[in-house]
Amino acid sequence: MKTVNSLSFLQQKIQGIGSALFYSLNSGVLKFPTSIVSTLKVDEAGNIWFFISKPAQHLQEFDWEFPAKMQFYRKGKSYSLQISGKACVVADPEEMNNLVSLPARAREDACREVVLMKVKINNAEYYDYNDTLPGNGLKKLFVRFYNWLFNTGKTAPLFLQPSPGY
Repeated sequence: MKTVNSLSFLQQKIQGIGSALFYSLNSGVLKFPTSIVSTLKVDEAGNIWFFISKPAQHLQEFDWEFPAKMQFYRKGKSYSLQISGKACVVADPEEMNNLVSLPARAREDACREVVLMKVKINNAEYYDYNDTLPGNGLKKLFVRFYNWLFNTGKTAPLFLQPSPGY
């Protein structure tokens, strides 16, 4: 187990992948659907900001704070991340203006189709697939195929310990 207190490491890894699967772990009747999201920003407070498609139901019917999980994976990258935390719907126009620099017309159109959300990182697990493989040639190819097939990646959980001020 590897513990890292540096948020910059996670910011770099999240921005390197850029997109994630977002899962609502809410136990309510209405919950946001599992979606592919693109990361807008990871701030210094440990929040991941992104837009999600607006659900067909009225937004007021949903819980605005709920537990969530995000899985960051991209083919060709030597790592992946699983992040869990508390998701919040952001409805404050001022926060949206500070985060996204869009023209007013585009911002209004975006508000009709998407919802701004943030996930406060509570736990992050980092999976590193870039370990050196034993052997050479055909044996390395076999080991890579086996690891891919049975997903035996090397796990190194990372836990954030934000400053007391957050």
